[in-house]
Amino acid sequence: MTELRDKAEALRRLHAGPRVLVLANAWDAASARLIEAAGAPAIASSSAGVAFALGYPDGQRIARAEMLDMIRRIARVVRVPVSADVEAGYGTTAQAAAETARGVVAAGAVGMNLEDADEGRLLPLEVQVERVRAARAAGESAGVPLVINARTDVFGTDDFPSAQRPAEAVRRANAYLAAGADCAFVPFVTDRDLIGRLAREIKGPLNVLATPDSPPVAELEGLGVRRVSVGGGLARAAYGRARRVAIEIQEKGTFESLREETISYAEMQRLLGS
Repeated sequence: MTELRDKAEALRRLHAGPRVLVLANAWDAASARLIEAAGAPAIASSSAGVAFALGYPDGQRIARAEMLDMIRRIARVVRVPVSADVEAGYGTTAQAAAETARGVVAAGAVGMNLEDADEGRLLPLEVQVERVRAARAAGESAGVPLVINARTDVFGTDDFPSAQRPAEAVRRANAYLAAGADCAFVPFVTDRDLIGRLAREIKGPLNVLATPDSPPVAELEGLGVRRVSVGGGLARAAYGRARRVAIEIQEKGTFESLREETISYAEMQRLLGS
């Protein structure tokens, strides 16, 4: 457990700067190694990407055991700390969150996302606070101070009118941080003024989800963001390219797309054999 504790502390330090932590989310072992080889100081998984790879839609349709099995495969092939996206913890109770946290540690990861929405509705604030506390306690009991990235889906649900969402996101994020979370994840925000407000009013590191509409990393850092991730975006970009190649093969009977940015067989062998 000493190695995992050290990795957990290393991941926690990355949220404190001096630079913003940028994460290109992995969805399998090979993508994790590619991201690590590109210079990433940590690996975050994408629950959507893992679900897609295993034949499920996103939204906690995959079983906990299947998700954790992929986390285990990712952690096995990289040296850097791994943060596991385990959705809403595969159950709405504190016990479910604790069981998932124990599974994350057993899989070799040292961080976890924990969402506060289930089936498109926000959980009551007090329920999610207890779930964050339970996950924190479970990690400590397992000997690993998990880095908990507490996600609020205020901007991804219809529970609050648009005008009330910023204040509610801040209220929830601060409650989760007070309950033991290390970082607050507020996805689905791209407006610069709103991001700046969240960074000022949330009393801890802020994680935002980057999309093509987001400000660039340097600007996000200037706004006070401490962690940037792309969620399932990288996986979907890879699948988009795979679709383009497949269409060329089927419709044209040619293979030119296979030349474009394709990693050689030898390089993949080296990447996964080292």
